[in-house]
Amino acid sequence: MLREDLQNALKEAMKNHDMTTVAAVRLIIAGQKEKDVAARGAGKECATDAELLSMMQGMIKQRNESIKIYNEGGRPELAEKEQAEINVIERFLPKQLSEEETKTAIESAIGKTGATGIKDMGKVMAELKSTYAGQIDMGKASGLIKSMLA
Repeated sequence: MLREDLQNALKEAMKNHDMTTVAAVRLIIAGQKEKDVAARGAGKECATDAELLSMMQGMIKQRNESIKIYNEGGRPELAEKEQAEINVIERFLPKQLSEEETKTAIESAIGKTGATGIKDMGKVMAELKSTYAGQIDMGKASGLIKSMLA
């Protein structure tokens, strides 16, 4: 489904001469192809939607870091370009969970994995990634998991 959405968005953007969207969607598709090649090496036919959503969240994280650097360096035009790409990428991600929903999801993952301490944090993160791919900011979730398991 995600793959079809990307292809349709690319076609629509090309028809409308929306070059910002065309460029951003092409970057996503290129990342998708890299993930597919890596999946084939691991014996799978192609990357899962969860892996693609995780990749897109990584793309957003990179762009947010770039925006910070560009703003500090006095290059607001480059920061605006990065923000426009973020806006395009976010169109393909599922709705982000609120902080309260994230805490509930973490509690559920802790219960499912039987985590009892910080040493079990990896199990909880893996459960969240498989269940809520693209819906939770794993950086923020990490801090919440640490506080809940401490």
